[in-house]
Amino acid sequence: MQKSSVQGLSLKGRVRALIHGVALGDAMGAPVEKLPAAEIAQRYGRVSSLDTEWHKMSLDATARNGRVRGNGIVTDDTLMTLCLMDIYGDVSRHLDAWDMADGMVRQIAWVPRYVPELQREALLIERLFYPEKWIFQRHQLTSCDPRQGGIGNMVNCGAAMYVAPIGVVNACDPKAAYDEAIAFASGHQESFGLEAAGVFAAAVAAAFTPGIDIEGVIAAVLALAKDGTRNAIADIADVARRLKAQGADHTTVVSAFHAAIAPYSPMGDDVNHTPAKAGRLTAAYQPSRLGSIEELPLALGFCLFNDGDFRRSIEDGINSGRDTDSIGVMAGAILGAMHGESVIDAADRSLLDRANRLDLTASADRFTAVATTMLAADQAAAAKRASFRAALTF
Repeated sequence: MQKSSVQGLSLKGRVRALIHGVALGDAMGAPVEKLPAAEIAQRYGRVSSLDTEWHKMSLDATARNGRVRGNGIVTDDTLMTLCLMDIYGDVSRHLDAWDMADGMVRQIAWVPRYVPELQREALLIERLFYPEKWIFQRHQLTSCDPRQGGIGNMVNCGAAMYVAPIGVVNACDPKAAYDEAIAFASGHQESFGLEAAGVFAAAVAAAFTPGIDIEGVIAAVLALAKDGTRNAIADIADVARRLKAQGADHTTVVSAFHAAIAPYSPMGDDVNHTPAKAGRLTAAYQPSRLGSIEELPLALGFCLFNDGDFRRSIEDGINSGRDTDSIGVMAGAILGAMHGESVIDAADRSLLDRANRLDLTASADRFTAVATTMLAADQAAAAKRASFRAALTF
């Protein structure tokens, strides 16, 4: 079982690896997003490189919604993660739903940036899927109570996919990360979509703990997760342990994982929205205490099956099909935080920066400086509280 080292892993290196893991999983998974595992295997064999052509790239621009993917291009998962890092840079404190109403609305709707899939500078909201555009509609257009922003939204992984930075500013404190992610993401999501955001942030925070392994991360999130999200993670983890002991192959693991997640997520491989779905009754995307998003349990399952191996876990998650980029993002963030900068491949880092006109290392370092200040302030505040409590008479 790969463990993080007690010595030699700096916060800066871990954050660099986390951001790299987000972008790598995103860009590697994007070309095959929404394809089932069998079709990925048929078309590509196994996706193991950023140099992969998007399965829609041969279609005309209209059929592709004017988008370009493949060869290192990231999607909204990475761009919204960077937006959240910028919000922390602006305020230098912990966040709640009011920062969704202010900071995130500004980031997606009012700050121009280069959007790689559009190959031009644009407002990020032009690229976002409807559940993420909901942030602007609810907060700016309807001026809702920020804590009620997520109510009525399509329940999906949209908030969970970008909250990894919340785990950083609460490093080694999964409960604090969970609480902050729930407070912040309540402005975007509800039900098990909101729960997933809290649990993913907790997983990232746990991954910063010196000496932890992936079993330790899963134990930390199971201590916090609620309802269907907790049950789905526990079930997938049980399957991962059993199949790892058997030395199962990837096809067997994917089939077993999909069977295990099916009671919590009814979509299966039918993830594309088409005219034929208009008016169709479905339990998908609806609030439910019994439901769970697929991406986080699957990402944790592949991390566990592969003993916390960074590259193998990301690749297995991507080649399992469906929401491939978000599965890759979550595995990459957790294991990047756990293992640190040694997992970064220099060629991948260069391609990601070049394809997306980013400097991921510089972005990570700026965010690390903010996180360092926040963590130090939290530590000082905790010491002060402890001294006050010691003086109390019981």
